[in-house]
Amino acid sequence: MKLLLCAVNAKYIHSNLAVYSLKAYSESLSAAQGWDIKIKEYTINHYQDDILQDIYQEKADVVVFSCYIWNMNIIYDICTDLKLASPSAEIWLGGPEVSYDSQKVLTEHPEISLVMNGEGEKTFARLLSGEVKGQVPGITYREQETICMNPPAAVMDMDEIPFVYQDMKDFEHKIVYYETSRGCPFSCSYCLSSIDKTVRFRSLDKVFEELDFFVEQKVPQVKFVDRTFNCNRRHARAIWKYLQEKDNGITNFHFEVSADLIEDEDLAIMEKMRPGLIQLEIGVQSTFGPTIEEIHRTMDLDKLRNKVECIKKMKNIHQHLDLIAGLPYEDLATFRRSFNDVYFMEPDQLQLGFLKVLKGSYMEENAKAYELIYRHKPVYEVISTKWFSYDDVLLLKRVEEMVEVYYNSCQFRYTLAYLLHFAETPFDFYKELGDYYVANGLHERKHNRSARYEILLDFAKKSGMGDGEIVRELLTYDLYLRENMKSRPTWAKDLGRWSREYLEFFRREEIARNYIKDEPYDSRKAARQHHLEWWDFDIEETVSKGMRSGEAGHILFDYHNRNPLSGDGMTIKIKHFLLD
Repeated sequence: MKLLLCAVNAKYIHSNLAVYSLKAYSESLSAAQGWDIKIKEYTINHYQDDILQDIYQEKADVVVFSCYIWNMNIIYDICTDLKLASPSAEIWLGGPEVSYDSQKVLTEHPEISLVMNGEGEKTFARLLSGEVKGQVPGITYREQETICMNPPAAVMDMDEIPFVYQDMKDFEHKIVYYETSRGCPFSCSYCLSSIDKTVRFRSLDKVFEELDFFVEQKVPQVKFVDRTFNCNRRHARAIWKYLQEKDNGITNFHFEVSADLIEDEDLAIMEKMRPGLIQLEIGVQSTFGPTIEEIHRTMDLDKLRNKVECIKKMKNIHQHLDLIAGLPYEDLATFRRSFNDVYFMEPDQLQLGFLKVLKGSYMEENAKAYELIYRHKPVYEVISTKWFSYDDVLLLKRVEEMVEVYYNSCQFRYTLAYLLHFAETPFDFYKELGDYYVANGLHERKHNRSARYEILLDFAKKSGMGDGEIVRELLTYDLYLRENMKSRPTWAKDLGRWSREYLEFFRREEIARNYIKDEPYDSRKAARQHHLEWWDFDIEETVSKGMRSGEAGHILFDYHNRNPLSGDGMTIKIKHFLLD
């Protein structure tokens, strides 16, 4: 008997922990029962016909899909066609997108034979053992013309779940996902994790052994999928301390945390970490009190702000802060305030997301009371609420796009900081920039990186924000922070006589050696890995004050040595250098 475990991921760099966990948990039993289990991973960007053909050609007896909001539409389409092409194959589904209305799934989709509800490892193993379906907890299935739903399965002991990573060849160039806990102690109304209150943790001895494997394998990134990683401070602190001690200088570990639960002892560990060892995703969602209360969110905003500020001062940890638009009681004015509150925390990335009304959530139960209109196909995104019109949503979509392009790219940092002196608030700046895109038809076409710089320059000039020449110079600075441009953009100033001086600078080892320490010195290599340019004001001081300020001088950009968090080249100020 042949069984396929199929994942349709959002991106190529993603992997699906669920299908690997099902296979690993059932490995010995499936072999004894004569099952041949194979994993197939695709992405939502694959042609559906290609996915269908690939699955069909495997000639499997059972095909199992891992279901989430981002892949559900594709999976339903594939299941319909697969059943037509291979009528004898059974199709099973599992995952959060089908667990909370599994009877409806089977009613509306006759091609589906069975749905696994909730945690799947033990349920999957019992199905493979040949146990009578009526005795397997946690499934909804067809019995001739009847749809049967069994009682839920008991929650699993985390230590019973095997470590799925043995051969890392399957995960080259991909993010590796890992979990040390399941369930969540909090009750956020928009989230499915709040339904499972039974929080369970993997034993630290097992966790440490598995982290050793990632470190030894030099895995580029491990993303912890624990819903609130530091809900158990002792557990989280032990892992952070272990990672700090075992750091291999390469691997990055990503955590979703509640910043207000971080304590001084945690900060002391974090302060010792290599830049880039860990990164933190912090869900703020809103700073409006009535909204926070209504969504049952537990958060001390002052503590959160303080911890984010403390971590930022360390300059070694990337922080990603989240907001959700469309939550109850929040209108455009209060969301504007939430946006500005979070923006002033200066996260490395600000994620502006839109409410997804998930099946089985408290938000879905209260949709009528909130006059919550949302898409009734995945991804169930908000269209309007009692407090938010669709016009407001579209406005925020423009703000989201501008934040993603200009702020989250980290490619315009100094220019943005300067321009914000001339906007009422950060939110208003990104709104005006988004409006400029629409007014000029710029939102209708794609733009390369260089064009984004030129658009921002034109926007600043036409809107009268700041000194146009300062904006031009800061854009040039931001541009060269990232890379040594092979061709200088047309909007940047002409280097004039300095071009010859700079070529000579790199040729003259006795001068360049004062600033470039590479061994052995190679003038051509030095010129490729560095850029030298004159500014007639101090960059940092001008950005800080919002006006031309400070001493003029040269800046040497070093692309061989980069900031491990931002990727920017390191910079060296040179007041003057003498060429005989």
